[in-house]
Amino acid sequence: MTITNPYKPLWPEANVTKLDYIRYLLQVAPYLLAYAKNRLLTVIRYPHGIHDKHFFQKNTPEYAPSWIRTSVWENTRYVLCNDQATLIWMANQASLEWHVSFHLAHNEIPTELVFDLDPSTDDFSVVIKTALLLKQLLDELHLPSFVKTSGASGLQIYIPIEQRYTFEQTREVGQFIASYLVRKHPEMLTIERLIKNRGTKLYIDYLQHWRGKTLPAPYSTRARTQATVSTPLRWDEVPSIHPTDFTVHNVPERLQQLGDLFASVSSPTHPASLDSILTFLHRV
Repeated sequence: MTITNPYKPLWPEANVTKLDYIRYLLQVAPYLLAYAKNRLLTVIRYPHGIHDKHFFQKNTPEYAPSWIRTSVWENTRYVLCNDQATLIWMANQASLEWHVSFHLAHNEIPTELVFDLDPSTDDFSVVIKTALLLKQLLDELHLPSFVKTSGASGLQIYIPIEQRYTFEQTREVGQFIASYLVRKHPEMLTIERLIKNRGTKLYIDYLQHWRGKTLPAPYSTRARTQATVSTPLRWDEVPSIHPTDFTVHNVPERLQQLGDLFASVSSPTHPASLDSILTFLHRV
């Protein structure tokens, strides 16, 4: 495989060229692929770096090599990011963001329940406070939770679940949990979908968790000035971090030191049951 234009600056302010980017991906590939494998992949391509034109790509390009695995879902032939070679080939096409589905390509069964915490202002302390409130509630519900930065402005909380629920069921649970937090903290939180109606409140997005929809994969880069990365965290780190703390330059070393903090989501050994919550919701 030939890497074209290896010294092209993709994140100029962060001094990250295409070659630097590919080196980063080779270092994180086992961990990114552990989660992304067999999921529908949408990439965002920036052929001339993050400050130039970009576009979303779902369909597999006609010129893609025959060895790249694909899967058709709702009339779109998606790439399956299942191996290092596919990752690097896509990166050479200037795919700078990697967004994957909440289900595998061969079915529509959600593998986790997810909340995306999306702030309306630059005050990240609100995101931290909300994440910790959500963690406390999930603990009370006996649901294991794992947190990562979005790589942009928010945090995302994942609960690995038994693979026997529908998206309709997980949405019931997600709406119940998000609505409960909003009722408890109406001055700070909202589940209002329309941005213009949110004011300064943080949006707890449970609706994104649906068939065919996506969020950035763990360890995906983001097209932000600092070359930030969607990075799994320990819960005890949450009170003192900011998404800009984690970049192409330091995430590989962090992985060497801490290991893959998303392993319990990528390959859960004790996925959670939602039965008791669903039973309660159907009683009321």
